[in-house]
Amino acid sequence: MATFILIAGGWQSGWVYEKVAEILTAHGHNTLPITLSGLGDVPAPTANLDTHIQEVVDVMKSYEDVVLVGHSYAGMVVSGAADIDPARIRASVYVDAYVPDSGDSVWSLTTPKFREMFIEGAKGDGLNCAPSPSMDARCRPHPMGTFLQSIRLTGRWREVPRKTYVGAHGWDGSPFRDLYTRLAGDPDWSTIALDCGHNVARLQPDALAEILLAQV
Repeated sequence: MATFILIAGGWQSGWVYEKVAEILTAHGHNTLPITLSGLGDVPAPTANLDTHIQEVVDVMKSYEDVVLVGHSYAGMVVSGAADIDPARIRASVYVDAYVPDSGDSVWSLTTPKFREMFIEGAKGDGLNCAPSPSMDARCRPHPMGTFLQSIRLTGRWREVPRKTYVGAHGWDGSPFRDLYTRLAGDPDWSTIALDCGHNVARLQPDALAEILLAQV
């Protein structure tokens, strides 16, 4: 039995993995969809990237044979947590997500379009980035510090035995297509392309669950 720790992307929380979690649990695995600080019912405007990374590390301490899964923004969290405690992790899976080097941030890695969206979303209090009105009603304002803070990595995250990148290639304006192409040529990575929009867990839950089950 593996433990799947599922980390949602910006503005979202554990609910986004509801269908995926059902499938993984039905196959006998321990499944933990994570809600990071500020993305549940309690605001956390001072949370930064270190905050979210440490929350995942704290969850991992109770488990072995972890499959760590992060969507979009949460690729930063996966890399940070894996860098701190790679020995517990069987596989890291990045789902249409950022894969940073040390010194990178979401802000530095993303496109001008998304930077403009962050600025617009933070006009309210400067600390949180409001979700787009078109997003699910369960979305919450995202702490801006998590987008702006640069990550500090030693390189130990590369010790994780299996690293998989799932690209969502059915939407325009993706900041991840060049990254996918680069990783597809890297022998340390497995890459899988899905023809769907960015929110893979909700748009292609069966396909994503199949990919995750293949990690164990």
